[in-house]
Amino acid sequence: MSITVNGVEISDAAIYAEMQYHPAPSQAMAEHSAKLALVARELMLQEAARLDITDADEEERLTALIAREVQTPEPEEDHCQRFFAANRPRFRTGDLFEVSHILCAAPPDDAMARTAARIHAAEALAQLKQGGAFAELAAQISDCPSKETGGSLGQIALGQTVPEFEQAMTAMQEGETSVQPVESRFGFHLIHLHKKVEGRSLEYDHVRDQIARYLRDSVQHQAMSQYLSLLIGRANIQGLELPGADSPLVQ
Repeated sequence: MSITVNGVEISDAAIYAEMQYHPAPSQAMAEHSAKLALVARELMLQEAARLDITDADEEERLTALIAREVQTPEPEEDHCQRFFAANRPRFRTGDLFEVSHILCAAPPDDAMARTAARIHAAEALAQLKQGGAFAELAAQISDCPSKETGGSLGQIALGQTVPEFEQAMTAMQEGETSVQPVESRFGFHLIHLHKKVEGRSLEYDHVRDQIARYLRDSVQHQAMSQYLSLLIGRANIQGLELPGADSPLVQ
């Protein structure tokens, strides 16, 4: 069903084209997000026309409208400092992990290969428990290119590995080898944590601009939501159920 905004139709074709820009867990959610975006755009274009904002390009008209109607003040210095004081744990460098691994690789969709890789990894772990050298065993059997350096991955940060590997690594103590093979989509890993380098806290001067941008963006998002709610409240919109004028269109 098409949508009309003050008599202007938003076609099904336009909605389906817009959906590609709104990835979502389901098609229904993507479609709803696309409809909201198109309604918001049409409302603002109509408002720009009402205010005689006549730039040739639609994007320029929207930019000019927002600059005129949605005021976003710069955050004050004391506000930035209070935000920093209240959120100190957010402003630190990430932890680093000096780690090695042995990979027994297997495709995620090959049950027989994964069973064989699991057994291979368990046998390798048994060798390590009997006193085998991790680097030597990695060089002999690992399916990762890191075998050329004894399985060493160097220093890695959070987010650089698959979640299963990261979860096991972060739970380990320095000098420890994983007590069992760690399964991921790549196969089965034996992990050895050499060293953990704790992140350090950052000083205010290093993050002040980042804080200011965050606060400015937050204020602008709220102001845009309120502005769109006002436009919705005085518009005639058919084909889409929208929140009341006191609720933001943009989530």
